Amino acid sequence: MENEVEKPIIGLIKVHKKIVIGIIISLFTLLVIYFGMAIYFNNHFYFGSAINCINVSGKNVEIVNKQMASELQNYVLNLKERGGKNEQIRADEVGLKYNSDGQFKELKDRQNPYKWISVFFNSDASKMIEGVKYDKQLLKERLDTLSCFDSVNIIEPKNPSFKYIDDGYVIVDEVNGNKVNKEILYKHVSDAIINEETTIDMESINCYVKPQYTSTSQKIVDAKNTLNKYVFSKITYTFGTNKELLDGTTINKWLTVDENFKVTFHESEVKNYIDVLSTNYNTIGKSRNFVSSSGKTINVVGGDYGWSINRAKETKDLISIIKEGQTIAKEPAYIQTALAHGNNDIGNTYVEIDLTKQYLWFYKNGSLISKGDIVTGNVSSNHITPGGIYTLKYKQRDAVLRGSGYAAPVTFWMPFNGGIGIHDASWRSEFGGKIYKTDGSHGCINSPYYLAKAIFDNIEVGIPVVCY
Repeated sequence: MENEVEKPIIGLIKVHKKIVIGIIISLFTLLVIYFGMAIYFNNHFYFGSAINCINVSGKNVEIVNKQMASELQNYVLNLKERGGKNEQIRADEVGLKYNSDGQFKELKDRQNPYKWISVFFNSDASKMIEGVKYDKQLLKERLDTLSCFDSVNIIEPKNPSFKYIDDGYVIVDEVNGNKVNKEILYKHVSDAIINEETTIDMESINCYVKPQYTSTSQKIVDAKNTLNKYVFSKITYTFGTNKELLDGTTINKWLTVDENFKVTFHESEVKNYIDVLSTNYNTIGKSRNFVSSSGKTINVVGGDYGWSINRAKETKDLISIIKEGQTIAKEPAYIQTALAHGNNDIGNTYVEIDLTKQYLWFYKNGSLISKGDIVTGNVSSNHITPGGIYTLKYKQRDAVLRGSGYAAPVTFWMPFNGGIGIHDASWRSEFGGKIYKTDGSHGCINSPYYLAKAIFDNIEVGIPVVCY
């Protein structure tokens, strides 16, 4: 009976003994592993160790120093430029190195080999960020050698411009070019190197010099609208049956846009245009073919009768019309007008004086009012009446004509060329013939009373007087 009780007890003791032995063996094994790893980590980095996100697990300091130096030497910063071009800046070109000069024992020293298990609970001891440094002067010199700063490759940015076409002005888009702001690029490259970034998109960092305005800028749109307002003007100058059309095809040549996009009107060009009109249509002093009362066509030159455009006023008026964008038909402003336009601007109301025949005719609206013999300037005393076509300046009744050594009262006085005019000459008993050669006037047209009266009663200021 006693033997039967002892057997289970002996068996239980044996089981306990095995458990104890197993525990002792396990503890010993763990101790061996622990101390073995402690010995290992005495010269090696913890598992999971990283420097600047580079895995250095289980490596000794010497190997890590070489690895990190190699990693830094292989550093390349890629610059993505406009137009799909790329350039690189390499570590050796800027003297890139770690602040610690490549010695990473500091991290290893922080890793107590007997606390290697703590890495599973706190990874701070296994991580390290090591800063880098570079030679600023070398970096500036390297930037200077980039092809994007070579003047041959630089396309300057340009603001929008304007082009005139048949329908008016259109905006020519701005040119972005590829000119780089070196200061902006330097700052971004410097930051990228410090942070060991490998790529810079130069477009995204806004380092390109931009044009001041784009085609959609309000200032550009306003300038275009102003230009079109001007060139949409249409001015039709009328000269009798002749017309001169001025529109955008000419006006656009008078316009420019300055660097501030202010539309400039070249007044000198407008003046030149009015000068051309004056040359073409002014008739004062021009040669005219005049059909005389005898039926012969005579070329008459000189005098002050005819059309004369007021150039200064018309230049100013035209600029104002264009700036208002008007469409208008008009005559130019005149200093002096004639009775008709065209080649025969004398019209059909005029005084005709034949200096050779010493005869005068006066026509009004094409009808002969009066005619008769006259006496003109004395040839022998060099008081010859000049030829030409003149304008009657005024008419006066009961005037006294005065000169050197004489005072002659007349009933009808009608000056047309300075002190020369038509008047009655009561002191003469006869007219015409050759009297003028030796006993002529001081240049005036001496007329019989009836003739002078007929002219005076029917003539108006501005009527032409044709002398030939």
